[in-house]
Amino acid sequence: MHITSEQRLEDGVVEREFILGEIPGTLWTPESTAPAPLILMAHNNGLPKREPRLVARARQSAAYGYAVAAIDAPGCGDRPRSAADEQARADLRRAMQAGEPVDEIFESFIGPLVEKAAPEWRTTLDALLALPEIGGPVGYSGWMALGIRLAAVEPRIAAAGFFAGGYVPRAQRDEARQVTTPLLVLLQWDDEGNPRQRALDLFDAFGTKEKTLHANMGGHTGTPWFEAEDGNRFFARHLK
Repeated sequence: MHITSEQRLEDGVVEREFILGEIPGTLWTPESTAPAPLILMAHNNGLPKREPRLVARARQSAAYGYAVAAIDAPGCGDRPRSAADEQARADLRRAMQAGEPVDEIFESFIGPLVEKAAPEWRTTLDALLALPEIGGPVGYSGWMALGIRLAAVEPRIAAAGFFAGGYVPRAQRDEARQVTTPLLVLLQWDDEGNPRQRALDLFDAFGTKEKTLHANMGGHTGTPWFEAEDGNRFFARHLK
């Protein structure tokens, strides 16, 4: 892991940009000198690690005492996108504008994203846990489709917070039964891109015995800010 920049922010959080092979990432760490629990924070479906809502949540969690990391996985953020990725995005825009079914387009697009992203997140986790300022345990927060895969295959993840917004491929819907870590799932009741019943059925399918659903009124980007505070309290119960 090569640190490319470092700065101390006004809230005392240290923000570092890094490169791990071809993987660009950002690490936020708290002021404390004691090794901190780690939260992996992933955004949905190709958005960058510098997306303002993700950065705001990461900084708040770091100020709360966690180390927080985000990466640009393949095809996400500033990383190159394949011709297949670009075609899938174009097909998706066309279908949505025409009011046509989009499930199969999502399946062909999101499924490969998860398959490529999960190994890179695990490689990043290996490198992060080798840093002296990070002591574990590990949590995950964000993109549900990727989070299901990681929670199902990565035993170091002790708790996960999922955003029930965005298409979850069939493979990850099946994997949900393998997820046994404590979960907090956020659902926007009027999310225009996430059928409510599908999200509720997926919540029911998770294999864990400890799962909590927070549902709020509003559309996809309307998650109330107090949910970030509730998320930090959820992680405090399982990571500290």
